[in-house]
Amino acid sequence: MKKIFLFILALSPFFFSPVAAQDLQGEDSISGKISTVDKLFGVADRMVDLLSTDSWTFIPAFTYSPETSLGIGGRALRIFRLGDQAAVHTRPSSLPLTLLYTLNHQLILTGELELWMDENKSFLNSRVAFSDYPFQFSGIGNDVAAAEYYATRYFYFHLYYEQMLGKGIYLGPRYEFRVDDIYEKTPGGLLASRNIPGSNGQRLSGLGLALNMDKRDNIFQPTRGVYHQLTWMKFHSFFGSNFDFSQWVLDFRKYWPIRENQVFVGQARFSFTQGRAPFQHLSLIGGSDLMRGYFEGRYRDKHAMVYQVEWRFPVYRKLRMVGFGSAGQVGSSLGAFGFNANLRFAAGLGFRYRLNDDGLNLRIDFAFGDQPAFYFGLNEVI
Repeated sequence: MKKIFLFILALSPFFFSPVAAQDLQGEDSISGKISTVDKLFGVADRMVDLLSTDSWTFIPAFTYSPETSLGIGGRALRIFRLGDQAAVHTRPSSLPLTLLYTLNHQLILTGELELWMDENKSFLNSRVAFSDYPFQFSGIGNDVAAAEYYATRYFYFHLYYEQMLGKGIYLGPRYEFRVDDIYEKTPGGLLASRNIPGSNGQRLSGLGLALNMDKRDNIFQPTRGVYHQLTWMKFHSFFGSNFDFSQWVLDFRKYWPIRENQVFVGQARFSFTQGRAPFQHLSLIGGSDLMRGYFEGRYRDKHAMVYQVEWRFPVYRKLRMVGFGSAGQVGSSLGAFGFNANLRFAAGLGFRYRLNDDGLNLRIDFAFGDQPAFYFGLNEVI
């Protein structure tokens, strides 16, 4: 907690003080300070260039979140466009490969391919992940227990394909597969009792559909437009799953440009589960994407609702800042939702550093929910 405030205080004289404002207006008496800052940003730019080739960027991966603690590894990232002359109109495709080992003794291997094809008329996303993952479980519902530890080895794969129906409207099938081997549990804990679905591991296999409205002006750093998505997944023994349930997810996002180079973003996300789902696949809040400031999965149940807003604004050259807030809750039925004691809030402040011309960002966030939290990674949250 103290380290977070010290970091913010150390930066605040430059970013927020009247003296800093005068610096950026070109005061002669402090032009030397501007020169020093320019040199520092120049060094950062050269480091990114040094770790990049014509087709790949290699990034030493240092990540941090409450769920993983410090993660150390490497990431190879390729940003490219398919096609020839028409590629200038096609959105950038990406291929990130990541290897991480965290201080919580978690091993994470991931690869993801995101392809935009035919001048944005079709889209394909495929992801493969393998993890040896000690984690925490606090029970199901709003009356959570003390966190207990468990360890699982899991393999995950998904494949999505969408075809354009009209301008910015996409529809397509999706497939998901996941298998978990829980090899360690807290003796006497909830998972050891075997009363929690998924406590003995799981094998999920399911098919579904997705309907998207994607009218963002940039997929990495949108400044205007909307991104709305409705997905439905059905996991069933017919597909090889040992749990039968359905899940609906509605995700609505809107991007408003305000003033010069500033953007306001709003998101409303709803997740609804029908049937007997394993605890690993219930609707949840928390983590680096849904309500920063809460441990991922600290609250989980059949249904979840999350509302998030962000204000993004430039600071200097490739550096930007973000102020964000969120509210969310989980429940076993729709009647459990409302302005009650189960509605939880979080807020925070973040920094962004642009890595390439397409808008890919390095991300640092400081969040405060039921705990202070620090996140370090890539890309925007919403």
